[in-house]
Amino acid sequence: MAKTICIANQKGGVGKTTTAVNLAASLAVAEKRTLLVDMDPQGNACSGVGVDRDGLGETIYDVIINDADPAGVIVATDFAQLQLLPSNTELSGAELELVALSGRETRLKNALATVAARYDYIIIDCPPSLSLLTVNALVAADSVLIPLQCEFYAMEGLSHILKTLQLVQRGLNPALSIEGILLTMYDGRNNLARQVSEEIRAHFPRETFQTVIPRNVRLSEAPSHGQPILSYDITSRGASSYLELARELIQRENAHD
Repeated sequence: MAKTICIANQKGGVGKTTTAVNLAASLAVAEKRTLLVDMDPQGNACSGVGVDRDGLGETIYDVIINDADPAGVIVATDFAQLQLLPSNTELSGAELELVALSGRETRLKNALATVAARYDYIIIDCPPSLSLLTVNALVAADSVLIPLQCEFYAMEGLSHILKTLQLVQRGLNPALSIEGILLTMYDGRNNLARQVSEEIRAHFPRETFQTVIPRNVRLSEAPSHGQPILSYDITSRGASSYLELARELIQRENAHD
């Protein structure tokens, strides 16, 4: 049965989609059967793996609103072990429609349960807000990976997402755990970045991944080419850091077994 990991932070611009796309691709390269779920109406995870959002038939919208079979909506990517449950702007209307539906917080969880046996990992990319779409992702997940940019308001953003997790744990998903905190856009030449990193590790020594994602030009260029960093530039620091993150994630998983 798949381990389902939600990539979430209510703050935008911290590298959520970059992490979802490149972690999913790195797990696939490590021969892990992986499903990437795009729960953001912007559909950036789709374009990040080279899938045309405008050419889609059914999407995640049809799955959670119209009870479409996710097996018929999932599409292939250029990575043999990576598949995608796609999204597009139609999903933005789901927020209002979900309110009127029964079991509105568990729609994604129930849908993913029908395909989970096919995968080792399910990676969910969330929108940068606390919406019913994000709540659905948190309820469907076993754990949450929190990307955190090494900047001044990092701790404030982290406290907000941790409060959200506590609310979801209390009311909707008691088994939800923190997979880890991932430091992103790190520049070791920057004093503030080093200070933030030290502060996060001091407060959350066990939760914070050893792997750090650097600020990397090739990593920021890759989405505009519709490619994960592993396809765009396997020799870049960005590529090696996400491969290392996948290794660390798998090692943590094996240690818990």
